[in-house]
Amino acid sequence: MDLIQEINKLKKEKNAIILTHCYQNVEIDEVSDFVGDSLYLSQQASKTNADIILFAGVYFMAQSAKLLSPNKKVLLPNMNSGCIMADMIDVENLKIFKNQHPNIPVVCYINSTAEVKAHCDICCTSSNAVKVVRELGAKKILFVPDTYLGTYVQSKLPEVEVITFNGFCPTHLRIRIQDMELARKNHPNALILAHPECHQEVAKLADFVGSTKEIMEFAKKSDKKEFVIATEKGVVDRLNRDSKKENWNKTFILINENIVCPNMKKNNLENIYETLLTEQNEITIDPSVAQKATECIERMLKL
Repeated sequence: MDLIQEINKLKKEKNAIILTHCYQNVEIDEVSDFVGDSLYLSQQASKTNADIILFAGVYFMAQSAKLLSPNKKVLLPNMNSGCIMADMIDVENLKIFKNQHPNIPVVCYINSTAEVKAHCDICCTSSNAVKVVRELGAKKILFVPDTYLGTYVQSKLPEVEVITFNGFCPTHLRIRIQDMELARKNHPNALILAHPECHQEVAKLADFVGSTKEIMEFAKKSDKKEFVIATEKGVVDRLNRDSKKENWNKTFILINENIVCPNMKKNNLENIYETLLTEQNEITIDPSVAQKATECIERMLKL
């Protein structure tokens, strides 16, 4: 409690806000101004008059916050909290991929670095990927970096050829068909909610497939009382906490206890306090890269 009080005191002194992704350790919510999906967090921060944004998330998320709030100081509690999937593609690999498939528009998942976004045509999130690709009106698109989200888009838009880069989220790929079958057996009255970063064969077995935010909203609004959640543990922690707090009388079960993103868990109250105190770990982006990456995001927002 002392640490929470000290962090809140620093926030007030420095006119700072804290953004927290749903996969973070749940105790960080106690000092957070906004909790949710990465793009939502960056958008909310851009609407505030804060001087400092501390992003409890991974590196590409803090970059997105900087892109949308270029005049604010953006801090990341742990500079080693990267995203394995985002790191699977860099500008050189992207150029090779584009050269192999010339003159085809590139749709870039928000889970990517600013440098990669700067060399793509339009951005998307897990919740709007299908809409973005549909609205583009192209017969073929390249999709980076997540092959599984790209494959999910292809399944919803058979009229579009989606050529995917071979990136993936290791955490979501730990969810196997056997986990889904076991969940059905052990929890026959539960709905299974899955993220589209899961393997396509896993997603096919779910009752609902959606982004982190969509999964949480679906679970809150549903008349059902039991849910198996096929995404990162932080979502289950928050749903169970809110269910108890708001008397939903609902139960949320993590599909497998090892569905934990190690990089997301690198942030904690201690390094949040230290980073806010020292204002170290500032996110900087080359201006030419920032301009092009921001344009990539803005094209998505206009759609």
